[in-house]
Amino acid sequence: MSTKPIVLAMTGASGVVYATRLLELLLKSRRDVHLTISASAKQVLKQELQIDLDLANFDPRTLFGGARVKGTIHYHHYQDFMAPIASGSHLTAGMVICPCSGSTVSAVVHGTSTNLIHRAADVHLKERRKLVLVPRETPLSLVQLDNLKRACEAGAVILPAMPGWYHGVQSVDDLVDFVVARILDQLELDHSLLRRWGS
Repeated sequence: MSTKPIVLAMTGASGVVYATRLLELLLKSRRDVHLTISASAKQVLKQELQIDLDLANFDPRTLFGGARVKGTIHYHHYQDFMAPIASGSHLTAGMVICPCSGSTVSAVVHGTSTNLIHRAADVHLKERRKLVLVPRETPLSLVQLDNLKRACEAGAVILPAMPGWYHGVQSVDDLVDFVVARILDQLELDHSLLRRWGS
């Protein structure tokens, strides 16, 4: 298993709970995480989870109710193009954009890197490293479908936040964990979030 760091970017789509749960599990597994959060994601965190972040003076404890963070978070402001994840020479085990907004997908597939998230995704594609996009929007327009198709053709994994219901769902947390488990599978990280089909 690779011990290289993992890049996690949060953008302005609904479903930011998937990202916070993923971050929690990555840190519990003692993976270094390079984290970047867009201005729109800050607004979604506030609306959906009542988490009010200061992106200029980021404190990771804010994401976890003030609790001390176990594991290592390397935070990068979304406008910091001097961050290590902006360069292909910085080795990673992959990048996840979760949740991934439609505008972020568009910027990635058209190469219009206007922030660090777009640039880091571009780096992962050009270096042929794992890039997992987790869109959460419905319905999808033809433009969005075409952009997702282009992202897939470029090498990204398209992993919509579409939880399954066949694993004994008892709570919303189970639905969140279903999607996060799929992301962890793509990163080839062990977990016990759900019972696998046939086991």
